[in-house]
Amino acid sequence: MPKQPPSDSTRRQFLASASTVGAGLIAANAVAPAATGAPAAAGAPPTDPANVPTPSGDPKTDPVATTTGAGGETHQTAGGPSVLTTQQGVPVADDQNTLRAGPRGPALMEDFHFREKMFHFDHERIPERVVHARGFGVHGYFESNGALASVSRAAVFGKGEKTPVFVRFSTVAGNKGSADLPRDVRGFATKFYTKEGNWDLVGNNMPVFFIQDPIKFPDMVHAFKQEPDRGFPQAATAHDNAWDFLTLTPESMHMIMWVMSDRGIPRSLRFIEGFGVHTFRLVDAGGKSTFVKFHWKPKLGLQSVVWNEAVKINGADPDFHRRDLWDAIQAGERPEWELGVQLFDEAFAEKFDFDILDPTKLIPEEQLPVKVVGRMVLDRTVDNFFAETEQVAFCTQNVVPGIDFSDDPLLQGRNFSYLDTQLKRLGGPNFTHIPINAPKCPVINFQQDGHMAMRNPKGRVNYEPNTWGDQAGPRESPEKGFQTFPAALNGTKVRARPETFADHYSQARQFFISQTPVEQAHIADALIFELSKVQRVDIRVRMVSHLLNIDQALADKVAAGLRLAEMPKPMPAAKPTRQDLKPSPALSLLSNGPKSFAGRKVGVLVMDGADAALLKALAGALKAEGATLKLIAPEVGGFKASDGVMHPADEKLEGAPSVLFDAVVILAPEGGAADQLAMKPAARDFVADALAHKKFIGYTPGAMPLLQKAGAPEKPDGGMTSLKVAGDCDQFVERCRQLRFWARP
Repeated sequence: MPKQPPSDSTRRQFLASASTVGAGLIAANAVAPAATGAPAAAGAPPTDPANVPTPSGDPKTDPVATTTGAGGETHQTAGGPSVLTTQQGVPVADDQNTLRAGPRGPALMEDFHFREKMFHFDHERIPERVVHARGFGVHGYFESNGALASVSRAAVFGKGEKTPVFVRFSTVAGNKGSADLPRDVRGFATKFYTKEGNWDLVGNNMPVFFIQDPIKFPDMVHAFKQEPDRGFPQAATAHDNAWDFLTLTPESMHMIMWVMSDRGIPRSLRFIEGFGVHTFRLVDAGGKSTFVKFHWKPKLGLQSVVWNEAVKINGADPDFHRRDLWDAIQAGERPEWELGVQLFDEAFAEKFDFDILDPTKLIPEEQLPVKVVGRMVLDRTVDNFFAETEQVAFCTQNVVPGIDFSDDPLLQGRNFSYLDTQLKRLGGPNFTHIPINAPKCPVINFQQDGHMAMRNPKGRVNYEPNTWGDQAGPRESPEKGFQTFPAALNGTKVRARPETFADHYSQARQFFISQTPVEQAHIADALIFELSKVQRVDIRVRMVSHLLNIDQALADKVAAGLRLAEMPKPMPAAKPTRQDLKPSPALSLLSNGPKSFAGRKVGVLVMDGADAALLKALAGALKAEGATLKLIAPEVGGFKASDGVMHPADEKLEGAPSVLFDAVVILAPEGGAADQLAMKPAARDFVADALAHKKFIGYTPGAMPLLQKAGAPEKPDGGMTSLKVAGDCDQFVERCRQLRFWARP
């Protein structure tokens, strides 16, 4: 747990400062709290006469006071007709925190406001998922190495146990018809069909989240989605609503660093990590509990694209990620991940610098190494997209004996929300009868009827206890059944954020300083781009004031990129940013790239007369590396190589821009034919984009006219390989293992 409690002088600030950080750009309205003399209710946010702009902009009709709670969360309180109510008209006292047993305790089912808010949110879309609408699913298996057998009774972790799985990758913000490569979080949900029932590990490609309390999830998604009056932008957070919400939610700052990093625009679903996000429990046969965080590590390494490349990929092939995964599996390339865990006990949790129940925090791998406990192989595409990918239902509450929950408030809220969502999406309580959701172990209970029931109890007995002997049906089993870990509870019923959740900037800073200079530049560029799409200057200023709590140089670069009139003051922080957290190399994508070029794709631009021997050598080198070669020609009918053999092309030049490939090669013969190729705009773009995106380029001397027309340097740089003899192809492929030549200006 954090050792430094937040000071009262910093805790009760936040947006009050936002009224001044914009150098007069944000108008403030003084609103004094009513002097009733009554004591504050337990769990209520502290009173503070902060001055902020009102939602309507008219302080006479809609006065708003802003305070922060013990956990650093923003509370905006209003008077008059603008008081927030439930659907039943009941005034809401706290819209930032769910009701729980003590600030760090579990959520309580009697929280009618949270349940109603989440219930309504879950049913906003028919039948598309509210979030994670654009997804792609594949089948595979998980094979355990037995490393968890001593800490969990779950059969799935037995040594050598092989369990069927179904994985659905997804984007979060976009609708079902959006493109594959927006800047966004990627969902990584895995359904394990174990011998003891289905276990769903519903995670993302980032280990933290935007919010700490599930009651804010509807607000977050509303802010991220298309603005409701205009219906755009699609699959993008580069707009006012998103950044207004984010800058009023300081707990999101760590996650913002992740999304603005290269992790937000992955090259392939095969090259992403996955995380369970929350802290869970593992429970052994004796009832002993061990805390756990889950990690998926791709065997092919990590890789992203650059932003200009992502924009062009979305135009050239909006199904880029789907097609990449489909083609790989169809070609027999089976992507593989290792499942790793971070295991720790109560003693570690007490000593750790942050609250292990806070979903906006992670545990650095250097501090608590990830232990590999098995591998997952994806080896089969779906037979029907709708029947499987669209109808699969993941629920975080789906656990098996030996796996249990922690009191992470966001996890507790998800356990309610996911099941509720299926009622609207899949029509009723019998969605587990759909084959993709059905367990592969026996299912025996007394649940019956309902919409689209495919199985019902046989005979006359549909209840228990009963006295029908051999017709009595199933009974509970204390030995085999799921047993909730008996964690001790001690707390009053409150709506409050624990003070241990209040540090919103320290791990954001740690993430940023853990990145390479190239990655840090990308984060700054991403922030500048996103905020440049925000029309309200005060929102841009507010974000820069947060960045000042993370890294001065980052804030300076973003402020300069936005050309702010002057630098704002740092946003008041509930807890000061810690400067003692060391960089974590595991957080850098570029520092954890692949060790080979396997699984990657090279686009080879060819034309009549291309050197047949070089083409054969290149194909052999790429095959030996485990990479794929795609032939691109001016006409899709193909080209005639130097040996007179006609080769069909995989793609026509205008339909295969270099953004679709990890590296490119231009095999052009000497003479006038190459000059003609240089006159084609698509050919010049093919090379110019490869240069701009810092890709490795192989070329024959005959390609020089095209390279020069596309803006290549007179003296080829270290990312360009001249191909004259067969051995040059091996050298080119070896260089490609670096993925990008970042030294290119």
